[in-house]
Amino acid sequence: LKYGGGQRRVDLDEAVLPKDNDTSLDDLIALDEALKKLAKEDLVKAELVKLRYFAGLTVEQAAEILEISRATAARYWTYARACLFHEIKKGDIGNSG
Repeated sequence: LKYGGGQRRVDLDEAVLPKDNDTSLDDLIALDEALKKLAKEDLVKAELVKLRYFAGLTVEQAAEILEISRATAARYWTYARACLFHEIKKGDIGNSG
């Protein structure tokens, strides 16, 4: 069995940024808190998330608005999603008991 072979693959975009109408208020609050924390660390990365998720822009479009390269935007997007995922999941653990 390969390392992680028993793990189910999860799309990070969907895990962190659900786009369905069934998103709970708690999920939105957790996302908002995670975005605020990310903005304190790096405002550009937080703005990129807002442009991608809320405005529905592509990485290329967001990069142009933020005046950064497409490669930098792609790196920032990957980093920001991982940070948000970590923050939201950390909050889930704290709220489960």
